[in-house]
Amino acid sequence: MPRERLIDQGPGVLSDLEMIVLVLGSGLPGHDVFSVARELLDRFGSLRAMLDATYADFDGLRGIGPAKKAQLLAIMEMARRSLVDKMRRRSLMNSPEVVESYLRLLIRGRPQEVFVSLFLDARHRLIRSEESARGTLTRMAVYPREIVRRALALNAASLIVAHNHPSGAVQPSASDCSLTRSLREALALIDVQLVDHLVIGAEGVYSFARAGWP
Repeated sequence: MPRERLIDQGPGVLSDLEMIVLVLGSGLPGHDVFSVARELLDRFGSLRAMLDATYADFDGLRGIGPAKKAQLLAIMEMARRSLVDKMRRRSLMNSPEVVESYLRLLIRGRPQEVFVSLFLDARHRLIRSEESARGTLTRMAVYPREIVRRALALNAASLIVAHNHPSGAVQPSASDCSLTRSLREALALIDVQLVDHLVIGAEGVYSFARAGWP
């Protein structure tokens, strides 16, 4: 059984199905927990996709009532908070994988575009993560002056910004490039560095800094 295997060999030996079984704990009469877990994986396609789910995405699944939905969503939130804690304790310049993991959990898979700002101190540690703008499936308005204002209010020395592409593609658009230039220039006026602008897609992440900026 998954619990005994985890205790004896550690969680790394468990399959995605077995991990879900442990989280759910039990199924329904005539519909055991393995069947419920298998239906979850069939619906979402992967454990990664399931972590992007909303409360309503679990509707219609037998054995997944309000309590089970809450458990699954709580695990996702725990993962996010754990990554935020890591970011607050270390320099994000040296932890790009932590930043990308957090942003993928936070905004990948959202049905609308979301723009997030990570405000950093002089040692590149996280001061605050904020949602700076939210749009529709294809359009979002981001105002650099508002981000500059927040940077000043938080006494930030630098920041990382990111947004998702609901289409799944990571290649930035012309408007993404224009926004990045405008934001870098506006922040430079107050001596705040834009460390990176990340585009989060379904299968990857585009980094403006790694690509040489627009």
